[in-house]
Amino acid sequence: MRESFKKYLNEDVKFDNLTWTGIFSFLIVFSGFFGWIYEFIFYYFNGGMKQFYMQGGNFLPWINIYAIGAVMIYFLTYKFRKKPWLVFLISFVSCGVLEYISGLGIYVLLGKRYWDYNNEILNFGNIDGFICLRSLLFFGISSLFLMYIVIPFTFKIAKSVDKRFFAWVCLVLLIIVLFDEVYNLVFSHVFDLPNAVDVYKKIGLKYVTYN
Repeated sequence: MRESFKKYLNEDVKFDNLTWTGIFSFLIVFSGFFGWIYEFIFYYFNGGMKQFYMQGGNFLPWINIYAIGAVMIYFLTYKFRKKPWLVFLISFVSCGVLEYISGLGIYVLLGKRYWDYNNEILNFGNIDGFICLRSLLFFGISSLFLMYIVIPFTFKIAKSVDKRFFAWVCLVLLIIVLFDEVYNLVFSHVFDLPNAVDVYKKIGLKYVTYN
C-alpha cells in the first residue's frame, strides 16, 4: 500500500480514454454524494439537532456543486500532489471563488438563495452569505481527502479490474445521477411534472429555506 502511494505521488498515471471516463464518472458521482452527506449532517446540527433536513434538488442524494468542485480540484492540484499544503491552499481559494460566483450568480439571475451563511452556525469570515471561513476550511480539508485517499484508491481499482466493467459501471451510475439532475432542473419545469423537492415536502421531509 505504501509503495503504491509513493508511486502515485512520483509517477503520472497513464490510462486509456475508456478508463479515464470511468474514473471521472466515479469522481463526479462520489463527490456529489459526499457533499450531500456533509450537508445532511451539518444542517442537523445547525437546526439544533431536532430533525434532519433534505438537501439538494434531486431525488438521489447528490449535490452538483460538490462534483464540479472535485473535478476542478483534481485538475488544479494533481501536479502539486507532492505538496499537501499547496493542494490545500489552491483548493481553499478556488472553491471559495467557485462558491461565491455560483451563489451570487444564482441570486442575480434567479433571485434565489440556495445557501446563506448569515443564517448558519460557525459562519465566521462570512462574505455576503455566499462564503465563510468554515466552509472554505472544510473544502480545503476535503481536497486532501480527495487527492490522497479517493483518487489513489480509484486509480488502484481502475488498474485492478476489467477496464470495460469499471468504466461502464461508473458511467451508468453517472447517467442515472445526471438524468435525475436534468429531470429536476429542466423536464419538471418544461412539462409541469413534480420535482424532487415537491415530492419530498409532500411526504413530510423538511428543507432549509432562505429569504
